[in-house]
Amino acid sequence: MSLIISNIALHFLSKIEETGEVTLRFGPENIEPGLKIENFVDSLHKIYNSKGSKAYGNFSSMPAEGDAARFVDIMESYLGEAQSFYTFSTQAANLLKNEIEKYDLAETGYLIVCHYEYMGGRYLLAAIIPISEHYSVDGELNISADQHLDTNKLQLAARIDLFDYQQNADGNRYISFIKGRAGRKVSDFFLDFLGCEEGINSKEQTQTLVQAVEDYVSINQLDPQEKQEARKELLSYCKEQKATDQDVSIKEIGKVLKNEEEGKDFYSFCQEQAYPIEETFPHDQAIVNKVTKYSGYGSGISVSFERGHLGQDVVYNAANDSLTIYKVPPNLKAQLLALLENEAQKNNPFNDENE
Repeated sequence: MSLIISNIALHFLSKIEETGEVTLRFGPENIEPGLKIENFVDSLHKIYNSKGSKAYGNFSSMPAEGDAARFVDIMESYLGEAQSFYTFSTQAANLLKNEIEKYDLAETGYLIVCHYEYMGGRYLLAAIIPISEHYSVDGELNISADQHLDTNKLQLAARIDLFDYQQNADGNRYISFIKGRAGRKVSDFFLDFLGCEEGINSKEQTQTLVQAVEDYVSINQLDPQEKQEARKELLSYCKEQKATDQDVSIKEIGKVLKNEEEGKDFYSFCQEQAYPIEETFPHDQAIVNKVTKYSGYGSGISVSFERGHLGQDVVYNAANDSLTIYKVPPNLKAQLLALLENEAQKNNPFNDENE
């Protein structure tokens, strides 16, 4: 396994509805990172990586309120070996407890703090894992209920890239966090707990990248097929970077989208046009996924087709808001022909069913 756990701690937070008091129960001081724990953290790492709605930021330079230490301060004490990991984790749990009380939230779950290495990277993960009930039946058909950690519903989580933080403390992307939650943004209290502020906007950066690619293929007067191939190459590259949790690089994209005839690659084009885009950045895969296709859904109709078909096999008429498809997909065509045949049989006056 590529994952190596340095330290891990687990604490439980819950809120008493009657009094509004937040209770905090500390976990064991030493959790031995055996195979089960390694598999659990490996699963959590993969679930976190798969979340598409992540944003990026850095520790705020604002001083702490009163005498309270900031998350970055207690983390530095641990990394500098001035205190143990367990002490750091309990202090972090208390910081989180204070934020939950401040926002008057009914947040319940297990706070996991884990320092680990994965594929050469060093990370510190902080996450609240929600609880769900499950039911079981014994041999006597007695139903019992129990609780389990519902990692698939992970929403409150952030991860610090320790290599990036220690080598580039002035950067704006060494903290990643899951952004957005039904009815509330995670930044309402979880980012305040970390003392984190949003830095680079991956969504805006990715939108600029996609627009730059479209400008590039248009200015170089590529034919429709060449344009679509360029879009597919961009999509393939970004998928590979996302799979390994790596930033996209404009220079690397430039090698993929090089115009051999003009001798000018995409990277040089971006420099000349002065797009507001970083040399490297964590991208939003959901935006890139749309680069090769047009798609939409509404009123029970779902349509999706490759961009290269627009104006040829698929024509949009803005005047009457209609879409004409000239080459119907075979599986859809078969369904439509079967429907027409059934309708014809029903309307046939010589059909046995109508006698």
